[in-house]
Amino acid sequence: MKRELLQGMTVEQLVAQFTTIGLDQDVAIRKDDNAKFTRLFWQMEAVEEELKMREGDQRQALLQLYHHANTQVRLAAAKATLAVAPEAARRTIEAIAASRDYPQAGDAGMTLDSLERGIFKPT
Repeated sequence: MKRELLQGMTVEQLVAQFTTIGLDQDVAIRKDDNAKFTRLFWQMEAVEEELKMREGDQRQALLQLYHHANTQVRLAAAKATLAVAPEAARRTIEAIAASRDYPQAGDAGMTLDSLERGIFKPT
């Protein structure tokens, strides 16, 4: 997504965009469409960065997605908010890892391992 487009969006619109990207990622994962997933990953990163740059670090707005029906959306939101809500994000990631809802459960488990080993340091 173009930076100018994201700058013109409200926080609510950015959260909606983040959600849509997460849902599209889930489809790409299930279709084993790695190229599409990669494009969507970078789009989500851009949305997350825009929220982070907003006054007061508006990634907090993604906390509402911890209860989304889609596991990919929940996981993406939890990973995106590890720096602003570490305990709640970690609990969400732990719940996904324990859910056995694959492939996201595997991703969640790897995220926890990376956090514990200090490989992944949320910023």
